[in-house]
Amino acid sequence: MSKNMTLDFVALLRAWSIEDPALLRLARLLLLDGLAVALAGSDQPGPSLAGALARKQGGNQSATVIGQGFLTSPSQAAQINGMSMHVLDYEPMWNPPNHALSTMLPGLLALAEQQEASGAGPQGERLLCALLKGIEAQGRLRLASGQIEPRELSLHPPGVVGPLACAIACGEFLGLPEVQHIAAIGIAASRAGGVLANVGSMTKALHCGDACRSGLEAALLAQAGFTADADALSGPRGYAQAYFGDRFDASHLLAPLLVPRALTPGPAWKLFPSQYATHFAITAALDCRAQITQPNNIQRVEILTPVMPYIDRPNPTSGLDGKFSLQYCVVAALLDARLNLDSFSDTRRFSEDAKHLLSVTQLTQTAEISGRFDAMHVEVCVTLADGSVIRQQCASPLGSWSRPIAPEVIESKAHDLIDRRISPELSQTFWAEFQAPIKVLRISTLLRCLAEEQSRA
Repeated sequence: MSKNMTLDFVALLRAWSIEDPALLRLARLLLLDGLAVALAGSDQPGPSLAGALARKQGGNQSATVIGQGFLTSPSQAAQINGMSMHVLDYEPMWNPPNHALSTMLPGLLALAEQQEASGAGPQGERLLCALLKGIEAQGRLRLASGQIEPRELSLHPPGVVGPLACAIACGEFLGLPEVQHIAAIGIAASRAGGVLANVGSMTKALHCGDACRSGLEAALLAQAGFTADADALSGPRGYAQAYFGDRFDASHLLAPLLVPRALTPGPAWKLFPSQYATHFAITAALDCRAQITQPNNIQRVEILTPVMPYIDRPNPTSGLDGKFSLQYCVVAALLDARLNLDSFSDTRRFSEDAKHLLSVTQLTQTAEISGRFDAMHVEVCVTLADGSVIRQQCASPLGSWSRPIAPEVIESKAHDLIDRRISPELSQTFWAEFQAPIKVLRISTLLRCLAEEQSRA
Protein backbone atom coordinates (compact mmCIF):
# COMPACT_ATOMS: atom_id res chain seq x y z
CA MET A 1 0.00 0.00 0.00
CA SER A 2 1.34 3.43 -0.96
CA LYS A 3 1.06 6.70 0.94
CA ASN A 4 -1.47 7.94 -1.63
CA MET A 5 -5.03 7.27 -0.37
CA THR A 6 -6.67 8.12 -3.69
CA LEU A 7 -4.34 5.86 -5.65
CA ASP A 8 -4.90 2.96 -3.26
CA PHE A 9 -8.68 3.42 -3.35
CA VAL A 10 -8.75 3.47 -7.15
CA ALA A 11 -6.42 0.46 -7.38
CA LEU A 12 -8.64 -1.56 -5.03
CA LEU A 13 -11.76 -0.94 -7.10
CA ARG A 14 -10.06 -1.35 -10.48
CA ALA A 15 -8.73 -4.76 -9.45
CA TRP A 16 -12.21 -6.05 -8.60
CA SER A 17 -13.48 -8.41 -11.29
CA ILE A 18 -17.26 -8.74 -11.10
CA GLU A 19 -18.47 -12.19 -12.12
CA ASP A 20 -20.90 -13.27 -9.38
CA PRO A 21 -24.30 -13.96 -11.02
CA ALA A 22 -26.14 -13.06 -7.79
CA LEU A 23 -24.43 -9.69 -7.74
CA LEU A 24 -25.35 -8.98 -11.34
CA ARG A 25 -28.96 -10.05 -10.73
CA LEU A 26 -29.12 -7.57 -7.87
CA ALA A 27 -27.64 -4.83 -10.06
CA ARG A 28 -30.28 -5.51 -12.72
CA LEU A 29 -33.01 -5.18 -10.07
CA LEU A 30 -31.48 -1.88 -8.92
CA LEU A 31 -31.52 -0.69 -12.53
CA LEU A 32 -35.21 -1.56 -12.79
CA ASP A 33 -36.15 0.15 -9.54
CA GLY A 34 -34.17 3.25 -10.49
CA LEU A 35 -35.75 3.55 -13.94
CA ALA A 36 -39.28 3.00 -12.60
CA VAL A 37 -38.89 5.53 -9.81
CA ALA A 38 -37.32 8.06 -12.19
CA LEU A 39 -40.26 7.75 -14.58
CA ALA A 40 -42.70 8.20 -11.71
CA GLY A 41 -40.84 11.29 -10.49
CA SER A 42 -40.27 12.88 -13.88
CA ASP A 43 -43.47 14.96 -13.80
CA GLN A 44 -42.82 16.42 -10.35
CA PRO A 45 -42.30 20.21 -10.20
CA GLY A 46 -38.54 20.13 -9.54
CA PRO A 47 -37.50 17.86 -12.43
CA SER A 48 -40.05 19.58 -14.69
CA LEU A 49 -38.51 22.99 -14.00
CA ALA A 50 -35.02 21.59 -14.59
CA GLY A 51 -36.24 20.05 -17.83
CA ALA A 52 -37.73 23.34 -18.99
CA LEU A 53 -34.42 25.08 -18.32
CA ALA A 54 -32.54 22.43 -20.31
CA ARG A 55 -34.92 22.87 -23.25
CA LYS A 56 -34.39 26.63 -23.13
CA GLN A 57 -30.62 26.36 -22.97
CA GLY A 58 -30.37 23.73 -25.69
CA GLY A 59 -27.47 21.35 -26.04
CA ASN A 60 -26.24 18.26 -27.82
CA GLN A 61 -29.35 16.13 -28.21
CA SER A 62 -27.88 12.72 -27.46
CA ALA A 63 -29.24 11.67 -24.07
CA THR A 64 -32.81 10.86 -23.02
CA VAL A 65 -34.59 12.87 -20.36
CA ILE A 66 -36.85 10.24 -18.81
CA GLY A 67 -40.57 11.01 -19.02
CA GLN A 68 -40.19 14.50 -20.49
CA GLY A 69 -40.11 13.76 -24.21
CA PHE A 70 -36.80 15.28 -25.29
CA LEU A 71 -33.09 14.66 -25.66
CA THR A 72 -30.34 16.88 -24.32
CA SER A 73 -26.65 16.72 -23.46
CA PRO A 74 -25.44 13.81 -21.31
CA SER A 75 -24.62 16.17 -18.43
CA GLN A 76 -28.05 17.79 -18.41
CA ALA A 77 -29.83 14.45 -18.79
CA ALA A 78 -27.83 12.99 -15.90
CA GLN A 79 -28.77 15.92 -13.68
CA ILE A 80 -32.49 15.91 -14.52
CA ASN A 81 -32.83 12.12 -14.38
CA GLY A 82 -30.99 12.12 -11.06
CA MET A 83 -33.54 14.57 -9.72
CA SER A 84 -36.42 12.48 -11.06
CA MET A 85 -34.96 9.32 -9.53
CA HIS A 86 -34.73 10.93 -6.10
CA VAL A 87 -37.58 13.43 -5.85
CA LEU A 88 -40.20 10.94 -4.64
CA ASP A 89 -37.81 9.50 -2.03
CA TYR A 90 -38.74 6.09 -3.40
CA GLU A 91 -35.31 4.69 -4.33
CA PRO A 92 -33.47 2.16 -2.12
CA MET A 93 -31.78 3.16 1.12
CA TRP A 94 -28.29 2.00 2.08
CA ASN A 95 -26.39 1.46 5.30
CA PRO A 96 -24.80 3.82 6.34
CA PRO A 97 -27.63 6.09 5.14
CA ASN A 98 -27.20 7.26 1.58
CA HIS A 99 -28.82 7.38 -1.84
CA ALA A 100 -26.40 5.44 -4.01
CA LEU A 101 -28.66 4.97 -7.03
CA SER A 102 -29.89 8.43 -8.03
CA THR A 103 -26.38 9.83 -7.58
CA MET A 104 -24.79 7.50 -10.16
CA LEU A 105 -27.15 5.52 -12.35
CA PRO A 106 -28.33 8.48 -14.49
CA GLY A 107 -24.73 9.36 -15.36
CA LEU A 108 -24.10 5.80 -16.48
CA LEU A 109 -27.36 5.74 -18.44
CA ALA A 110 -26.23 8.76 -20.45
CA LEU A 111 -22.87 7.17 -21.23
CA ALA A 112 -24.42 3.84 -22.18
CA GLU A 113 -26.93 5.52 -24.48
CA GLN A 114 -24.12 7.40 -26.25
CA GLN A 115 -22.03 4.26 -26.66
CA GLU A 116 -24.91 2.26 -28.10
CA ALA A 117 -25.75 5.09 -30.51
CA SER A 118 -22.15 5.04 -31.74
CA GLY A 119 -22.44 1.37 -32.67
CA ALA A 120 -20.57 -0.06 -29.69
CA GLY A 121 -23.20 -2.73 -29.08
CA PRO A 122 -25.29 -3.47 -25.96
CA GLN A 123 -23.96 -1.77 -22.85
CA GLY A 124 -26.11 -3.38 -20.14
CA GLU A 125 -23.44 -5.56 -18.56
CA ARG A 126 -20.86 -2.78 -18.69
CA LEU A 127 -23.26 -0.38 -16.98
CA LEU A 128 -24.17 -2.83 -14.22
CA CYS A 129 -20.54 -3.59 -13.39
CA ALA A 130 -19.71 0.12 -13.22
CA LEU A 131 -22.76 0.72 -11.03
CA LEU A 132 -21.65 -1.97 -8.58
CA LYS A 133 -18.21 -0.41 -8.25
CA GLY A 134 -19.79 2.97 -7.59
CA ILE A 135 -22.04 1.46 -4.91
CA GLU A 136 -18.97 -0.07 -3.26
CA ALA A 137 -17.21 3.30 -3.37
CA GLN A 138 -20.15 5.15 -1.82
CA GLY A 139 -20.55 2.63 0.98
CA ARG A 140 -16.88 2.81 1.86
CA LEU A 141 -16.83 6.60 1.78
CA ARG A 142 -19.86 6.71 4.07
CA LEU A 143 -18.31 4.26 6.52
CA ALA A 144 -15.01 6.14 6.53
CA SER A 145 -16.80 9.44 7.21
CA GLY A 146 -17.64 8.41 10.77
CA GLN A 147 -21.06 10.08 10.35
CA ILE A 148 -23.30 7.05 10.66
CA GLU A 149 -26.35 8.20 12.61
CA PRO A 150 -28.49 10.87 10.91
CA ARG A 151 -28.06 13.26 13.82
CA GLU A 152 -24.28 13.22 13.22
CA LEU A 153 -24.54 14.49 9.65
CA SER A 154 -23.09 17.88 8.77
CA LEU A 155 -24.12 17.73 5.10
CA HIS A 156 -26.49 15.63 2.98
CA PRO A 157 -24.51 12.44 2.18
CA PRO A 158 -25.56 12.02 -1.48
CA GLY A 159 -24.14 15.43 -2.29
CA VAL A 160 -20.91 14.71 -0.44
CA VAL A 161 -20.03 11.16 -1.52
CA GLY A 162 -22.18 10.95 -4.66
CA PRO A 163 -20.00 13.04 -7.01
CA LEU A 164 -16.88 11.02 -6.17
CA ALA A 165 -18.60 7.66 -6.54
CA CYS A 166 -20.25 8.72 -9.79
CA ALA A 167 -16.84 9.81 -11.10
CA ILE A 168 -15.47 6.38 -10.13
CA ALA A 169 -18.39 4.55 -11.78
CA CYS A 170 -18.26 6.65 -14.95
CA GLY A 171 -14.48 6.30 -15.06
CA GLU A 172 -14.90 2.55 -14.85
CA PHE A 173 -17.48 2.59 -17.64
CA LEU A 174 -15.20 4.70 -19.84
CA GLY A 175 -12.20 2.49 -19.12
CA LEU A 176 -10.08 5.38 -17.88
CA PRO A 177 -6.44 4.62 -17.17
CA GLU A 178 -5.40 4.88 -13.53
CA VAL A 179 -4.00 8.41 -13.70
CA GLN A 180 -7.22 9.74 -15.26
CA HIS A 181 -9.36 7.81 -12.80
CA ILE A 182 -7.47 9.51 -9.97
CA ALA A 183 -7.93 12.89 -11.65
CA ALA A 184 -11.68 12.28 -11.96
CA ILE A 185 -11.92 11.74 -8.20
CA GLY A 186 -9.94 14.90 -7.58
CA ILE A 187 -12.19 16.95 -9.85
CA ALA A 188 -15.33 15.54 -8.23
CA ALA A 189 -13.95 16.20 -4.74
CA SER A 190 -14.15 19.92 -5.44
CA ARG A 191 -17.77 19.64 -6.56
CA ALA A 192 -19.21 17.95 -3.46
CA GLY A 193 -21.71 19.41 -1.00
CA GLY A 194 -25.36 19.54 0.00
CA VAL A 195 -26.89 21.66 2.76
CA LEU A 196 -29.29 19.73 4.99
CA ALA A 197 -31.50 22.80 5.35
CA ASN A 198 -32.83 22.01 1.87
CA VAL A 199 -34.27 18.63 2.89
CA GLY A 200 -37.99 18.86 2.17
CA SER A 201 -37.55 21.25 -0.75
CA MET A 202 -36.96 20.78 -4.48
CA THR A 203 -33.25 21.34 -3.88
CA LYS A 204 -32.83 18.05 -2.00
CA ALA A 205 -33.32 16.14 -5.24
CA LEU A 206 -30.91 18.53 -6.93
CA HIS A 207 -28.20 17.21 -4.58
CA CYS A 208 -28.54 13.85 -6.34
CA GLY A 209 -28.88 15.34 -9.80
CA ASP A 210 -25.84 17.51 -9.28
CA ALA A 211 -23.87 14.51 -7.99
CA CYS A 212 -24.62 12.70 -11.26
CA ARG A 213 -23.71 15.66 -13.38
CA SER A 214 -20.56 16.47 -11.43
CA GLY A 215 -19.34 12.87 -11.42
CA LEU A 216 -20.04 12.36 -15.11
CA GLU A 217 -18.35 15.62 -16.06
CA ALA A 218 -15.39 14.85 -13.81
CA ALA A 219 -14.84 11.56 -15.64
CA LEU A 220 -15.22 13.16 -19.07
CA LEU A 221 -12.90 16.04 -18.16
CA ALA A 222 -10.30 13.62 -16.85
CA GLN A 223 -10.60 11.59 -20.05
CA ALA A 224 -9.89 14.78 -22.00
CA GLY A 225 -6.74 15.48 -19.98
CA PHE A 226 -8.10 17.77 -17.26
CA THR A 227 -6.01 17.46 -14.10
CA ALA A 228 -6.50 17.56 -10.33
CA ASP A 229 -4.40 16.88 -7.26
CA ALA A 230 -2.84 13.42 -7.33
CA ASP A 231 -4.24 12.63 -3.86
CA ALA A 232 -7.27 14.85 -3.37
CA LEU A 233 -8.76 12.52 -0.75
CA SER A 234 -5.89 12.81 1.72
CA GLY A 235 -3.74 15.47 3.37
CA PRO A 236 -4.56 18.46 5.59
CA ARG A 237 -6.42 20.20 2.76
CA GLY A 238 -7.91 17.13 1.14
CA TYR A 239 -11.49 15.93 0.86
CA ALA A 240 -11.46 13.72 3.96
CA GLN A 241 -10.20 16.43 6.29
CA ALA A 242 -12.36 19.15 4.76
CA TYR A 243 -15.65 17.27 5.10
CA PHE A 244 -15.13 14.92 8.03
CA GLY A 245 -12.07 16.06 9.96
CA ASP A 246 -10.45 13.67 12.40
CA ARG A 247 -13.45 11.34 12.32
CA PHE A 248 -12.46 10.07 8.88
CA ASP A 249 -11.10 6.51 9.08
CA ALA A 250 -9.28 5.51 5.91
CA SER A 251 -9.18 1.86 6.97
CA HIS A 252 -12.83 1.53 5.87
CA LEU A 253 -11.91 2.94 2.49
CA LEU A 254 -9.02 0.59 1.87
CA ALA A 255 -10.12 -2.65 3.57
CA PRO A 256 -9.84 -5.82 1.45
CA LEU A 257 -12.84 -6.32 -0.81
CA LEU A 258 -14.19 -9.63 0.44
CA VAL A 259 -18.00 -9.31 0.32
CA PRO A 260 -19.38 -6.51 -1.89
CA ARG A 261 -21.48 -3.93 -0.06
CA ALA A 262 -24.18 -4.26 -2.71
CA LEU A 263 -24.82 -7.74 -1.28
CA THR A 264 -23.95 -7.17 2.39
CA PRO A 265 -25.57 -5.21 3.86
CA GLY A 266 -27.13 -4.46 0.48
CA PRO A 267 -30.08 -2.15 -0.21
CA ALA A 268 -33.18 -1.61 1.88
CA TRP A 269 -35.97 -1.51 -0.68
CA LYS A 270 -38.54 1.24 -0.28
CA LEU A 271 -42.21 0.33 -0.38
CA PHE A 272 -43.33 3.82 0.67
CA PRO A 273 -42.33 7.05 -1.15
CA SER A 274 -40.89 8.91 1.84
CA GLN A 275 -37.74 9.45 3.88
CA TYR A 276 -36.51 6.09 5.13
CA ALA A 277 -36.78 6.60 8.90
CA THR A 278 -40.46 7.42 8.42
CA HIS A 279 -40.97 3.84 7.19
CA PHE A 280 -40.57 2.62 10.77
CA ALA A 281 -43.28 5.01 11.92
CA ILE A 282 -45.51 4.23 8.93
CA THR A 283 -45.27 0.49 9.58
CA ALA A 284 -46.17 0.92 13.24
CA ALA A 285 -49.04 3.26 12.30
CA LEU A 286 -50.42 0.79 9.74
CA ASP A 287 -50.29 -1.96 12.36
CA CYS A 288 -52.32 0.31 14.65
CA ARG A 289 -54.74 1.17 11.85
CA ALA A 290 -55.48 -2.52 11.29
CA GLN A 291 -57.15 -2.48 14.72
CA ILE A 292 -59.13 0.75 14.15
CA THR A 293 -62.53 0.65 12.45
CA GLN A 294 -63.15 4.39 12.19
CA PRO A 295 -60.15 6.75 12.07
CA ASN A 296 -62.38 9.66 13.12
CA ASN A 297 -62.47 8.00 16.56
CA ILE A 298 -58.79 8.79 17.07
CA GLN A 299 -58.36 11.32 19.89
CA ARG A 300 -54.60 11.41 20.29
CA VAL A 301 -51.46 10.10 18.59
CA GLU A 302 -48.06 9.75 20.25
CA ILE A 303 -44.86 8.86 18.41
CA LEU A 304 -41.60 7.84 20.09
CA THR A 305 -38.45 7.90 17.93
CA PRO A 306 -34.68 8.36 18.02
CA VAL A 307 -33.33 11.91 17.85
CA MET A 308 -33.92 12.92 14.23
CA PRO A 309 -34.59 16.67 14.18
CA TYR A 310 -34.72 16.97 10.41
CA ILE A 311 -37.88 14.83 10.21
CA ASP A 312 -39.60 16.46 13.17
CA ARG A 313 -42.04 18.55 11.11
CA PRO A 314 -45.34 18.98 12.94
CA ASN A 315 -46.80 21.15 10.16
CA PRO A 316 -45.17 20.33 6.83
CA THR A 317 -45.46 23.17 4.35
CA SER A 318 -46.38 20.96 1.38
CA GLY A 319 -47.02 17.39 0.37
CA LEU A 320 -43.36 17.14 -0.61
CA ASP A 321 -42.34 18.41 2.82
CA GLY A 322 -44.62 15.76 4.30
CA LYS A 323 -42.25 13.06 3.06
CA PHE A 324 -39.84 14.30 5.74
CA SER A 325 -42.39 14.62 8.53
CA LEU A 326 -42.74 11.74 10.96
CA GLN A 327 -45.98 13.29 12.15
CA TYR A 328 -47.57 13.59 8.72
CA CYS A 329 -46.51 10.12 7.58
CA VAL A 330 -48.14 8.60 10.66
CA VAL A 331 -51.28 10.69 10.20
CA ALA A 332 -51.63 9.73 6.52
CA ALA A 333 -51.16 6.04 7.34
CA LEU A 334 -53.75 6.16 10.13
CA LEU A 335 -56.32 7.99 8.03
CA ASP A 336 -56.01 6.03 4.79
CA ALA A 337 -54.69 2.62 5.93
CA ARG A 338 -52.04 2.90 3.21
CA LEU A 339 -49.31 5.23 1.99
CA ASN A 340 -48.69 5.86 -1.69
CA LEU A 341 -47.77 8.64 -4.12
CA ASP A 342 -51.12 10.37 -3.64
CA SER A 343 -50.53 10.59 0.11
CA PHE A 344 -48.02 13.36 -0.54
CA SER A 345 -50.09 15.61 -2.76
CA ASP A 346 -50.78 19.09 -1.43
CA THR A 347 -54.48 18.23 -1.57
CA ARG A 348 -54.09 15.34 0.86
CA ARG A 349 -51.67 17.22 3.08
CA PHE A 350 -54.07 20.13 3.59
CA SER A 351 -57.29 18.13 3.83
CA GLU A 352 -59.33 18.84 6.95
CA ASP A 353 -58.94 15.39 8.49
CA ALA A 354 -55.16 15.48 8.04
CA LYS A 355 -54.91 18.95 9.57
CA HIS A 356 -57.03 17.90 12.53
CA LEU A 357 -55.12 14.70 13.25
CA LEU A 358 -51.80 16.54 12.99
CA SER A 359 -53.06 18.93 15.66
CA VAL A 360 -53.46 16.06 18.17
CA THR A 361 -50.23 14.27 17.26
CA GLN A 362 -47.24 14.51 19.58
CA LEU A 363 -43.68 13.45 18.75
CA THR A 364 -41.09 12.59 21.40
CA GLN A 365 -37.48 11.98 20.39
CA THR A 366 -35.04 10.31 22.77
CA ALA A 367 -31.31 9.65 22.63
CA GLU A 368 -31.97 6.36 24.41
CA ILE A 369 -33.01 4.89 21.04
CA SER A 370 -30.25 4.42 18.47
CA GLY A 371 -30.65 6.42 15.28
CA ARG A 372 -28.90 3.81 13.15
CA PHE A 373 -31.29 2.35 10.60
CA ASP A 374 -30.11 -1.17 11.46
CA ALA A 375 -30.63 -0.69 15.22
CA MET A 376 -33.47 1.80 15.70
CA HIS A 377 -37.16 1.38 16.44
CA VAL A 378 -40.22 3.62 16.47
CA GLU A 379 -43.35 3.32 18.59
CA VAL A 380 -46.79 4.68 17.74
CA CYS A 381 -49.51 4.94 20.39
CA VAL A 382 -53.11 5.79 19.43
CA THR A 383 -55.78 6.76 21.96
CA LEU A 384 -59.38 6.31 20.80
CA ALA A 385 -62.55 8.14 21.84
CA ASP A 386 -63.60 5.32 24.17
CA GLY A 387 -60.30 5.60 26.05
CA SER A 388 -58.77 2.45 24.62
CA VAL A 389 -55.10 2.58 23.62
CA ILE A 390 -53.43 0.83 20.70
CA ARG A 391 -49.65 0.64 20.73
CA GLN A 392 -47.35 -0.78 18.04
CA GLN A 393 -43.59 -0.78 17.56
CA CYS A 394 -41.50 -1.28 14.42
CA ALA A 395 -37.79 -2.15 14.42
CA SER A 396 -37.55 -3.25 10.80
CA PRO A 397 -39.89 -2.22 7.97
CA LEU A 398 -40.64 -4.69 5.22
CA GLY A 399 -37.83 -4.54 2.66
CA SER A 400 -35.20 -3.64 5.26
CA TRP A 401 -32.01 -5.57 5.93
CA SER A 402 -33.60 -7.86 8.51
CA ARG A 403 -36.93 -8.23 6.64
CA PRO A 404 -35.93 -8.91 3.03
CA ILE A 405 -38.46 -9.12 0.24
CA ALA A 406 -38.52 -11.22 -2.90
CA PRO A 407 -37.40 -9.68 -6.22
CA GLU A 408 -40.96 -10.14 -7.44
CA VAL A 409 -42.10 -7.43 -5.01
CA ILE A 410 -39.74 -4.90 -6.58
CA GLU A 411 -40.76 -6.03 -10.05
CA SER A 412 -44.41 -5.49 -9.08
CA LYS A 413 -43.59 -2.01 -7.80
CA ALA A 414 -41.83 -1.24 -11.09
CA HIS A 415 -44.73 -2.60 -13.14
CA ASP A 416 -47.13 -0.31 -11.30
CA LEU A 417 -44.96 2.79 -11.71
CA ILE A 418 -44.07 2.15 -15.35
CA ASP A 419 -47.36 0.82 -16.67
CA ARG A 420 -49.32 3.79 -15.36
CA ARG A 421 -47.17 6.16 -17.44
CA ILE A 422 -46.54 4.50 -20.81
CA SER A 423 -48.60 2.75 -23.48
CA PRO A 424 -49.16 -1.02 -23.49
CA GLU A 425 -46.99 -1.30 -26.61
CA LEU A 426 -44.06 0.53 -25.04
CA SER A 427 -44.52 -1.41 -21.82
CA GLN A 428 -44.32 -4.69 -23.70
CA THR A 429 -41.13 -3.57 -25.45
CA PHE A 430 -39.60 -2.38 -22.19
CA TRP A 431 -40.21 -5.62 -20.31
CA ALA A 432 -39.05 -7.78 -23.20
CA GLU A 433 -35.77 -5.86 -23.34
CA PHE A 434 -35.30 -5.80 -19.59
CA GLN A 435 -35.58 -9.59 -19.44
CA ALA A 436 -32.98 -10.09 -22.19
CA PRO A 437 -29.70 -11.83 -21.29
CA ILE A 438 -27.35 -9.38 -19.64
CA LYS A 439 -24.80 -9.44 -22.47
CA VAL A 440 -27.37 -8.25 -25.01
CA LEU A 441 -29.27 -5.84 -22.73
CA ARG A 442 -29.63 -2.51 -24.55
CA ILE A 443 -29.94 0.50 -22.30
CA SER A 444 -31.04 2.75 -25.17
CA THR A 445 -34.09 0.56 -25.79
CA LEU A 446 -35.16 0.85 -22.16
CA LEU A 447 -34.70 4.62 -22.21
CA ARG A 448 -36.55 5.01 -25.49
CA CYS A 449 -39.58 3.29 -23.94
CA LEU A 450 -39.52 5.68 -20.97
CA ALA A 451 -38.76 8.85 -22.90
CA GLU A 452 -42.13 10.20 -23.92
CA GLU A 453 -44.12 12.71 -21.90
CA GLN A 454 -47.41 10.87 -21.47
CA SER A 455 -49.65 9.32 -18.87
CA ARG A 456 -52.20 6.51 -18.80
CA ALA A 457 -53.20 7.13 -15.18
